[in-house]
Amino acid sequence: MMPAFEKHETADSAFVSWGWINPPDAGNDADAAAHAAPPMPSRSFDLLKPIRQRLDNIKVQDAEFARFLCKRIPSQCPFERDIKLFGYTILHIPPLCKLNPLYDEVVALRFRALCYLADSCGEDVTVYC
Repeated sequence: MMPAFEKHETADSAFVSWGWINPPDAGNDADAAAHAAPPMPSRSFDLLKPIRQRLDNIKVQDAEFARFLCKRIPSQCPFERDIKLFGYTILHIPPLCKLNPLYDEVVALRFRALCYLADSCGEDVTVYC
C-alpha cells in the first residue's frame, strides 16, 4: 500500500485528506509483502508486566477504598515546580511523573476509583480534583 492524498478545495479554503491505496498488483503476495509496513519490534521480556497486570486487575468495589485511592494518588504531578527569585521565575521543573513506568496504570486506577465514587456512590468527586 502506498500513501496518497486528495485535495478538496472550496471557495475560501483547501482540505487535504490522507488515506492508503492498494498497489496495482495487490493480488500478488510478493508485491504485497514489499509494500507492507515494516514490522514493529517486539519486546521479548517485560519485567514490569506482572505489576502492570496486577494494577489493571484491581477492582474498585468499596467506597472507602476508592476514597483512599483518590486521596493517595495525586491528580497532578507533585514534582512540577517553578523556582522564583524576587518574583521572577528562574527555573521551571517539568512534570516528572510520566517518567514512571507505571504511570498509566496508576492514573487508570485513580480514574476507576473516581468513576466508582461518582457513578455507584453518587458522591461529588470535585474534592479529589
